[in-house]
Amino acid sequence: MVVMTAVNQSGNAGAEPAAAPCHDDVCITCSDQAVPSRVLELGELGTALVDTGASRELISIALVDAAPGDTVLVHAGEAIAVVARI
Repeated sequence: MVVMTAVNQSGNAGAEPAAAPCHDDVCITCSDQAVPSRVLELGELGTALVDTGASRELISIALVDAAPGDTVLVHAGEAIAVVARI
């Protein structure tokens, strides 16, 4: 994880993760909505490459048991549920 020093909401300096670039109208890294995404392939250390319909993103699947072909619900770069299994 890339960490930068920034001023947080309380006005204090602190370590906060750097924002990832967003694509089109949907950003599964920084949006306040969960996006259904199809798992394309599993990566290392609990990650997966997913297709959001608008882009391909590398996400964490540490909280779910997902496999290629499954549809996962992604919020803030983290799969929070498997909604359809292949």
